Amino acid sequence: MNLELSAADETFRRETRDFLDAHLPREMREAAARGAGVWAEHDLALKWQKILHAHGRAAPSWPKEYGGCEWTVVQRYIWDAECALANAPRIPAMGLKMCGPVLMRYGTEEQKSYFLPRMLAGDDIWCQGYSEPGAGSDLANLQCRADRDGDDYIVNGTKIWTTYAQFSNWIFCLVRTDASGKPQHGISFLLIPMDLDGLTLSPIITMAGDHEVNQVFFDNVRVPAKYLVGEENDGWAVAKYLLEHERGGSFAAGMKRKVAALRQIAVDERQGDGRLIDDPDFAYKLADAEIAVSGIDITEQRVISKISNGTASGGDPSFLKLRGTEMTQRLDELAIEAVGVFAAPDYQPTREGRANWAPGPDYAIPLTGTYLNNRAATVYGGSSEIQRNIMSKVLFGL
Repeated sequence: MNLELSAADETFRRETRDFLDAHLPREMREAAARGAGVWAEHDLALKWQKILHAHGRAAPSWPKEYGGCEWTVVQRYIWDAECALANAPRIPAMGLKMCGPVLMRYGTEEQKSYFLPRMLAGDDIWCQGYSEPGAGSDLANLQCRADRDGDDYIVNGTKIWTTYAQFSNWIFCLVRTDASGKPQHGISFLLIPMDLDGLTLSPIITMAGDHEVNQVFFDNVRVPAKYLVGEENDGWAVAKYLLEHERGGSFAAGMKRKVAALRQIAVDERQGDGRLIDDPDFAYKLADAEIAVSGIDITEQRVISKISNGTASGGDPSFLKLRGTEMTQRLDELAIEAVGVFAAPDYQPTREGRANWAPGPDYAIPLTGTYLNNRAATVYGGSSEIQRNIMSKVLFGL
């Protein structure tokens, strides 16, 4: 297995770095670095998406016929890695990386011609209606109903942990349209405008103090049946296809940037009469984390190589999601340990641009918020237990 980049891919890497140098301003990089959420703050993310769209780079994986870049899997990996290293704002994935590919696969021509250009340009903002109270990782247990009434569906129920629903004008939902068979049967995939009568939001404030997630309530919400994606009662197949785009991803580049930042913090922070970096215990933990990140990096490259030659395993996305999120939490814990008392102050006003000073060093600003937010990383997108179940089934036949 050859993990070396080709000459063409090395050229693409240089072009990507040149593009980021030319079009990603320092103030946007700094604002992204202060954020503690999974995605960049809404206005910042949308601004970055508009810049990318203007240069034809908003959708790296989309086919050119829909306005995408149609880059190879290696090029997409390079792009994600260089964006992470450059501290580019993370654009929410619910539209471009989740609902978009679903519409290309299962949507009608009318749905594709209307939604995809607006999704690409950032004219429509999407959120994901999957999890419910009592039906998160056990997604087949969802109870939100959609009953057919002429040319409409009448939707009743609730969705929870709905990221950025407060900014969204569309939500794609899994709804139950038949309860007579197996739980996986009788589920449908429905697109719902967020401004319909009977649809309300309740904010959920995270431990980090941020309003990132919400609970969405549907009370006799009338949704046109033309917004059904795929066949009625066949939404489970659509959902599984979408989850292929949600799980996995590139972790290593961002982690390498975190390790480098941690090393610099350890040089700056004092430990007794010396530097934290000279403390053997902390130096060991940092070196151990760096080795683990190198392992994830090599694994990602190996998976990319397998995808390129058509030999990828169905367990690869679960493995990367599992290792990536658990290592993310480990690095967060090291960062909190490194800054010590500077992890205690409330930096939220500084992170949100509502304060022009910070009670500690600049490098401490995002750390506690990031640590608290990322406690959910091993739960969302399929919990670590679910990922282990998938791997045991796919890889070992258990």
